[in-house]
Amino acid sequence: MLIGASAGGVAALTELTAGLPKDFPAAVLVVLHIGVHRSTLAELLSLRCPLDVAFGRHGEAPRAGTVRVAPSDEHMVLVGGRIELTRSAKENHTRPAIDPLFRSAALEFGPAAIGVVLTGTLDDGTAGLQAIKAMGGTAVVQDPADAVEPGMPASALRHVPVDHCVPLAAMAPLLTALAGAPVNVAAALTGNGTNHGRTKEYAAMSPTQQRLVHEQALMLGTGNFTEHLRAVGQPSMFTCPECHGGLWELRDVVPRRLRCHTGHAFTERSLQLALSESVDEALWAALRALQEKEALLAQGANEQRGSDPAESARLASAALSAQRQAATLRKLLQQPARPPPAPPPPPE
Repeated sequence: MLIGASAGGVAALTELTAGLPKDFPAAVLVVLHIGVHRSTLAELLSLRCPLDVAFGRHGEAPRAGTVRVAPSDEHMVLVGGRIELTRSAKENHTRPAIDPLFRSAALEFGPAAIGVVLTGTLDDGTAGLQAIKAMGGTAVVQDPADAVEPGMPASALRHVPVDHCVPLAAMAPLLTALAGAPVNVAAALTGNGTNHGRTKEYAAMSPTQQRLVHEQALMLGTGNFTEHLRAVGQPSMFTCPECHGGLWELRDVVPRRLRCHTGHAFTERSLQLALSESVDEALWAALRALQEKEALLAQGANEQRGSDPAESARLASAALSAQRQAATLRKLLQQPARPPPAPPPPPE
């Protein structure tokens, strides 16, 4: 059982896990977007959840009746039936991210994987649910109307053939029933596809399933990254905002997704966010450089005033120009962000 959440997720996860029975027949793995900040999620959930709750431990085998939470700044994935914690490249501009866990579980457990997307912004979890469905698993989302932030569940509903969409109050009974249902795990790929070049299982997979194997290898940093990228996409005009390498656009995926050879991955929306942050950082750096340039020129003008009036005047004029440029840029930076205008209504 894989559960992913973002904004509003602490309250949602607390309510959901509190409703699970003590004899819950599956392991529960949880990712909450927490970034590098210290997480107390495991402690918070343990206050009300009747199951054994703790942060995931590297090498631990998931057991029924346990809840394992991804630690801060580490992806939690499944490889060889065990939890692997890794500081591999961010996906969707975050670490831990939901998609790596869901994708690894899809490859590891096939139809036995149950993915759950709860409240959150943007669209992390959509590609992960697609992976789970591609391997025969079950997709569950919180009703967007019931979510604090509807973005993630709404994206999943838009792009994934979801099996169940329910409000949070109905989630625990549903997951208990799904976890107790018998499944055929024959579609699971031994070794999580990391030995894809030598397995009959890989050769028998659909192109979509094979893409998942290559994506997982890129995330784990195994094999030849050029081979993996060529297998799943083609070069794009964009560069990775994390490492500044070239981004490859994945073929035949909706929503649009991109990857670089170091392992960073983005949906179109998370790339927009990352690029917006990069632009903001670059503009503030430009303002800093202009202010330093102004200060240096002004200092030179003062030093040259007595010995070389002409040079002092030139430096003072250049300092004034830098000051005006800095003022214009600061005014631009300090303008409040405004949403784009709403599209016009359709003609009647």
